[in-house]
Amino acid sequence: MSGDSAQNGKGCVSKVAAVDQAEVTDIPPGSRSGQKENMSERFDCDNCKESLYGRKYIQAEESPYCIPCYDSLFANTCDECKELIGHDSRELFYEDRHYHEHCFRCFRCDRSLADEPFTSQEEALLCNDCYCNEFSSKCVACDKTVMPGTRKLEYGGSTWHEGCFICHSCEQPIGSKSFIPDKDDHYCVPCYENKFAPRCTRCKQALAKGGVTYRDEPWHKECFVCTGCKVQLAGQHFTSREDSPYCLKCFGNLYAKKCEACSKPITGFGGGKYISFEERQWHQPCFTCSRCSVSLVGAGFFPEREEILCRDCNGGNL
Repeated sequence: MSGDSAQNGKGCVSKVAAVDQAEVTDIPPGSRSGQKENMSERFDCDNCKESLYGRKYIQAEESPYCIPCYDSLFANTCDECKELIGHDSRELFYEDRHYHEHCFRCFRCDRSLADEPFTSQEEALLCNDCYCNEFSSKCVACDKTVMPGTRKLEYGGSTWHEGCFICHSCEQPIGSKSFIPDKDDHYCVPCYENKFAPRCTRCKQALAKGGVTYRDEPWHKECFVCTGCKVQLAGQHFTSREDSPYCLKCFGNLYAKKCEACSKPITGFGGGKYISFEERQWHQPCFTCSRCSVSLVGAGFFPEREEILCRDCNGGNL
């Protein structure tokens, strides 16, 4: 038995096989070429009992059969034409279906499939070309069929040959690398960044993803730092002076007024309140009587040179 392989509709390998033909002979067993048969011994067809002397016969299941009986008893029916496949016909079978060689043909174009790759689609036999034209995807770039077994790329419901899926800018195959779609075009990451990505205000390099925006300008997170100490400001509170960003600590040390009591910066950030009087400022908790330390917030007080006094402490000066 011999066979040819083909790919079926699910991508598996199928087999079509040729059935070995029955051996036809006209010499009864025990006879030798050139010797006269012994007519006294019966040699009949096992089915119709007619004598096989002088006739061709076929040995099957250890019994002899005349040609008509053999065909009627043992021949398979062709799945295509529904006729018996005679002993002298080349028989092909595929998935328990039997065919005359000339009946084993493509359902669409009628070409012989006896020695060709083929596919079975819902029991219909198709040559490889017809199957691809009818069921395989077409490359949206070249409009040619993407043959089964070839490397392809699929995205957004469309299919490309691997070599046809290229960057719109550099026209190099993208393959398995990352890419960025833009409307109907596709770009490799370097080309997209060069063409479309915003550039960092500080380093002027493209921002592929992430980053921060300050005063409507894009920055890399690692580039958006305090003007004073250079710590990254992304994700934390900061302020600015003359369009330059500062962390709260640097801004307080460099520009904030100092508390009259503790000498620490008064920034006002984080909801902190402060008191201001005659060019002097205090943190609210620091605004206390210079002598008894009672809080003066919301109460009357009396300035005494560099001191501020509560009513009681000021009464001792009267």
